[in-house]
Amino acid sequence: MRFFSNAFSIAALLSLIGCASYAPQPLTVDHPAHAQAAVAAIPRASQTLAYTAADLPSRSAVADQGGHDAHHGSDAPPEKTAVGEGKVIAVVPSSSQLVIEHGRIKDYMDAMTMGYPAEPTSLLDGLKPGDKVRFAIDPKRKVIVKVEKIN
Repeated sequence: MRFFSNAFSIAALLSLIGCASYAPQPLTVDHPAHAQAAVAAIPRASQTLAYTAADLPSRSAVADQGGHDAHHGSDAPPEKTAVGEGKVIAVVPSSSQLVIEHGRIKDYMDAMTMGYPAEPTSLLDGLKPGDKVRFAIDPKRKVIVKVEKIN
């Protein structure tokens, strides 16, 4: 028994000696825990679907991008649109958005369920979840510019 108590004493002594010699390396400025490390950029909010009013861009942000009239320079139709078909999942009039589950849109995007802003907002009138629709998207502005129900 005396052997075990001596072995325990030696092991305890060695562990204390071993811990005393360890010192962590100082943090560099590149390390995220360093007090003077650069702060990571805040990711941009989604521009495709707003969940609350806080997710919507402020009026000043819209003005900085040329304002509302910047993309309504004339009454001419958009130069090119991407046309798709799908099923309405949700209509969100408070943020002028339409959530659509759609198939592949040729030369634009693969099949997915996604929220799109609609301009003008009147495009949302009469639409409800479950409606089958054909829609046109302005690829430059990434907004729905035309919607029609299909059977």
